Amino acid sequence: MVQIYTENQELNFYKDIKDGSTLAISGFNLANTPEFLLKKLYENYKLTGHPRDLFIETDALPASVDRALDAVLKEMYETNDFSLIRGLLIPFMGFSPFLQKITLEDKIPVYGWPIGIASYWFREVASGRPGLLTRIGIGTFLDPDQDSGTLNESARKSNMCKITKLNISGSPLLLYEAPKPDVCFVRVSSSDIMGSLSMEDEPIRGTVINIVQAVKARPNPGTVIAQVKLLDNEKQFAPRMVEVPYPLVDIVVRSPREYHWQAPSFEYDPRACFKINPSNITDSILHDLQNSNVPYIQSIIAKRIALELVSMRKKKGNTILLNLGVGIPALVSSILSRAGYSRDIVTVVESGPWGGIALTGGDFGVSMGAFALSTIPDMFSNYEGGIIDVASLGFLQIDSSGNVNPSYIQNKLTGPGGFSVIAQGSPTSLFAGNFTAGKIELQFKDGKLKILKDANTVKFVKKVYKIFFSGNEALKYGKTVKYFTERCVFDLTQKGLCITEVPEGIDIDKDIIEKMEFKPEVSRDIKKMPEIVFGSQEMERRDIETWVTEI
Repeated sequence: MVQIYTENQELNFYKDIKDGSTLAISGFNLANTPEFLLKKLYENYKLTGHPRDLFIETDALPASVDRALDAVLKEMYETNDFSLIRGLLIPFMGFSPFLQKITLEDKIPVYGWPIGIASYWFREVASGRPGLLTRIGIGTFLDPDQDSGTLNESARKSNMCKITKLNISGSPLLLYEAPKPDVCFVRVSSSDIMGSLSMEDEPIRGTVINIVQAVKARPNPGTVIAQVKLLDNEKQFAPRMVEVPYPLVDIVVRSPREYHWQAPSFEYDPRACFKINPSNITDSILHDLQNSNVPYIQSIIAKRIALELVSMRKKKGNTILLNLGVGIPALVSSILSRAGYSRDIVTVVESGPWGGIALTGGDFGVSMGAFALSTIPDMFSNYEGGIIDVASLGFLQIDSSGNVNPSYIQNKLTGPGGFSVIAQGSPTSLFAGNFTAGKIELQFKDGKLKILKDANTVKFVKKVYKIFFSGNEALKYGKTVKYFTERCVFDLTQKGLCITEVPEGIDIDKDIIEKMEFKPEVSRDIKKMPEIVFGSQEMERRDIETWVTEI
């Protein structure tokens, strides 16, 4: 029978978590993150010293700045007491500064599998399989020939999570293995009188059901602990409302609303959990969601990618299915929506939403006005299987072979996120980023772009610090790869990067090649970057259609 705790009851669910347990936690920033359970777990540890030596596994990042896991890690760091956690398997840490500190300073072993790999792994373990077998990761930092997905030295030494390269039917594949979870913290919206769980107010479905099943799988079925904000003590939910049936649930804990937010910037918005029909998301709402403070350079790149997508849509003659990553790519969905392309170019986000307006920054993963919602593993099937048409993702470094590093240099680390699976699986990858790192000042006047001040940090390097996307693997499988910046566009060819497009006013040698650590090819048929992306005004559909017709 499910044990249900109300807010007024004394909590003692910690007794079901033994020292040395493997704890799985759901979450995507604050969406699906059981913040209250994490808070109470750490409070009990400080009071009693138990449970301790936990190995934590997540499908994404259950944190934002000073919230949830980041708040716990912050106090651990400040007190220099790391006995609670003996290791972490976590796909992303960009919104948890203290997770980054702990990883870079090698306080705890940390492994960084991509979100798609981690979420799929839970489903495989739930099916009683030893791990996940996939081609994703070949030729990247996940490959055992490189780093095996380890993010610091203690992870390399401890070997708690393993990646093994196998040859099956003449093709290399990777087997991902990690400890089976003994207990889990998951977050849902409500529980009924029997203890079944629903997610009607959640902005994503995440990997909740698969994490629960992984815990319950044999041998050694474990304990499922769910955080809810509502308890229905009078009736059972309708079958289609149930995300997790009560026989799979052991403990339900009601949380105060302040620890049950949909996203870091807001507690609850009906648009984020599909309580408003997508067709009723008006232009005024779209305007409210548009970030009016988007830096000029990011706006240029996002607009140029939007044009590329409309061109792809015209060539295909049918709906384009598009993934947008965090950062500059996430800005594209509002550009397309405002220009009336929402039905022609359908955006999907790795957390599960289809359509709508993808939020940016710490709220990334939540979409306003989506028309459908998949679990994270089901969404990643669209990526790994090449079901989507195109992905647009950010970059930190690019090298002469077209390899991409989105997030890892010696003093900066955010983890792979969904990047590796999305980039490797998509048939077309459009990478987006500033040409150099730092403050850049531009002037666009009389149809010409002028660089008034350039940044000093080179992003186009001889060799990336860590490979998250392999240019050679992309070419092997015939993928289309392009790299978009504010001053040029590159194509990936058999000879490496090739400049195919520059704006009027840019000197290829002075403004581009001299700011790179390698010399790219230059197309004999170099094109002019479209002027409409440099304007401060929004791009109208008629202007976009005119440009597409002329190319």
